[in-house]
Amino acid sequence: MYSNAPKQFNIDWEEWTHILTSILAICLTLTFQNGGINVEAGPFGFFMIIFAITVGSGFLLHELSHKYVANKLGCHARYEAWVGGLVLMLGLVIVPQILWNMRLPVFLAPGAVMIYSMRGLDPRSNGLISVAGPLMNICLAGLFFVLATLFVGGPVLGLTTSQNSALNMVLVMGVQVNLMLAMFNLLPVYPLDGIKVLMWDWRIWLLLFSIAFFGVSFLDI
Repeated sequence: MYSNAPKQFNIDWEEWTHILTSILAICLTLTFQNGGINVEAGPFGFFMIIFAITVGSGFLLHELSHKYVANKLGCHARYEAWVGGLVLMLGLVIVPQILWNMRLPVFLAPGAVMIYSMRGLDPRSNGLISVAGPLMNICLAGLFFVLATLFVGGPVLGLTTSQNSALNMVLVMGVQVNLMLAMFNLLPVYPLDGIKVLMWDWRIWLLLFSIAFFGVSFLDI
């Protein structure tokens, strides 16, 4: 039984196992998608590090933001990996390459933060918890954007991964990945965050979705 008092933000070893397993599966999926299943050790390590910094950080902080706000609202919340989703996303990138030498579009469904509340969630609480993840991704995109303009030195709306620089690739991908994560999760369809934010306050949903959408459009992602 869970009380409605604010919960202390805490991640136990079991939850960390779920989180790190999900990040590892995401990085492996994207590495095999981009480098192929026969990718050599050097490129394999490079891809894994790049995707861990960009996609892994965006995914991790997105989910932990949901958990943090849920705890503050008195809910019990923990991240749970979806084993079927992990197997499916790896299978869809590996099996077609083995059998037909082809690559299908990437499917990512590693898991989600499960929310438990004694009194149920009213639209405002549900909206606040749901908006936390996409908002974190937009903030991360802004951080990567600032760092990219400072260290890459390109035109503000002309960021590109074409330059032969690992730092450039990480910073630009950080912008791109987080904007795409925010826009996708803000789509107003169940079970994504967007529908819950929209049901709570359409103005906040429209503002954040517009930022993500136009950010993706301006950066030609």
